[in-house]
Amino acid sequence: MGTAVERFDDKARELFDGLGQNRVYEGELLRHRVYTRFLHWMVALWFFLALFSGFGIYLPWLFRWFTPIFGGGALSRSLHPWFGVAFVFFFGLQMLNWIKLMKWTQADTNWMRNLRNVVSGEEKLEPPDTGFFNAGQKAQFWEIVGGCVVYLITGIVLWAGAPVFGRIAVAISYVLHDLSALVMLGGIFIHIYLSTIGEPGTLQAMIRGGVSEAWAWTFHPAWFQQVTGRDPRKAYEDALRRIRAGENRS
Repeated sequence: MGTAVERFDDKARELFDGLGQNRVYEGELLRHRVYTRFLHWMVALWFFLALFSGFGIYLPWLFRWFTPIFGGGALSRSLHPWFGVAFVFFFGLQMLNWIKLMKWTQADTNWMRNLRNVVSGEEKLEPPDTGFFNAGQKAQFWEIVGGCVVYLITGIVLWAGAPVFGRIAVAISYVLHDLSALVMLGGIFIHIYLSTIGEPGTLQAMIRGGVSEAWAWTFHPAWFQQVTGRDPRKAYEDALRRIRAGENRS
């Protein structure tokens, strides 16, 4: 199965590379190819469509202004499950695209133990064994996997309704569906913050594919070393020396 998944993923990457561009400039590294970026934005699109239409359905007293966007309450109810199906479908492809990279390792356990230093900024660089994804990114990935399973099961129950599954199953599904959405939304807020303000330079990886070498050795040093063959700590210190030398000259 793993081989079939890899063959499918490789063909998809090649196909989308022919349709789009990976724009990487001098001093940068290729982070995400066209196919990965396409999946990322499709997942985001369908997630927020499902979220906003869902808000209008489940909390109309607070979010009734969302429903006109989708053509009114009745149409919102009709579209919402299809938005959810599209979200789960594209995230399923994203999961296949990233599944090998998301395997939990000892480095991730070490990263979680060092989380306070990472969050506080005491450490200028991420732990040296931080690879393509860190433990926080992997944790969110697996949370979304679990959330998709909950969405799919509870969504089918809610879609079919009480005549098929009974009132108790529908009531439980409402609660689980909403809780899963809130947990995922919280993770998305953190994701948006880190990809913009928290870790500057991250967003461009999902727009044109490239990241600066400085970004790579700062946030994913083991990946930087794997790609370039250079020591990330030494690269950081060399860059620091160049900056200080330039300041002294000025």
